[in-house]
Amino acid sequence: MSHQSSFKPLQPKVIAVVPAAGIGSRMKAECPKQYLPLADSCILAVTLDVLLSHPAIDEVFVALNADDQFFAQLPQAQHPKLHQVIGGAERVDSVIAALKQIDDAVSWALVHDAARPCLTHADIDKLLASREQYPQGAILAAPVRDTMKRARKDGCIDTTVPRDALWHALTPQFFPTATLLPALEQAVQAGVNVTDEASAMEWAGVAPGLVSGRADNIKVTHPDDLPLAALYLAHHRSIN
Repeated sequence: MSHQSSFKPLQPKVIAVVPAAGIGSRMKAECPKQYLPLADSCILAVTLDVLLSHPAIDEVFVALNADDQFFAQLPQAQHPKLHQVIGGAERVDSVIAALKQIDDAVSWALVHDAARPCLTHADIDKLLASREQYPQGAILAAPVRDTMKRARKDGCIDTTVPRDALWHALTPQFFPTATLLPALEQAVQAGVNVTDEASAMEWAGVAPGLVSGRADNIKVTHPDDLPLAALYLAHHRSIN
C-alpha cells in the first residue's frame, strides 16, 4: 500500500522593496513628491497600501531619507509587515540598503517605485506567476504604442525608430535576492549607470523576462502626472 506524501515545499518569501529616499525636485513642491496628496492620503501611502495588502507579499522594506520628517505620520508606518531602512543618494543605493536587511537568502525581491501608486494586485499576480517561465527574474513592462523618434543634437529628428521590439520598463521588477544584490553592488562598483534593477541584471549577463502590465501603472514625475494618477485610482476603485 503506497501513501502519497502531502508535503509541499515552502515557497520562497516575496519581499517588496520601495526606494523612497528621493526629494522629487522636478515636482517643484514643498515636500518630497512621494508625500504629495493623493486619494485622501499621499502617493507613498497609496503605493504601500497596494503592497501591504497583497497576501503573497511577506514583508515590505521602505528606504527613506535620513532626514525624512513625514513617514512617521503615515498609518502604514506601524504596519507589522513594514520595515524602515535609511536609503542613499541614488535609487540604486536605497535598493541595496534595503536588500542588505533581508535575512532570507532564497527570497525574491519585488522592487517597486514609490511614485507608482496605480499598481494593481492583478499585475503583481502576473509578475509573481512569471517565476515559472522566467526563473532568472522579470519586470512589468508595456509595449511602446507611439511612433518613436531619435533626435539630433540640435533638437531635430534624426530618424524614426522601429517600435516593434520596444517596451516601456515599469515596476515592480522581480528577481531572486541572491542574484540581484551582488549584481547591483558590482555594477555600482564598476561605474555602471544603473537606471533600474533590470539594467544591473543585464550588465551581469542575465536577460530578464518581460511581463506585459497595465499602461496606467504610471510614475508620478511631473506635476501634471498627479491628476492623471488620481483619475486612474478612482477608476480602479470604482470597479473593485
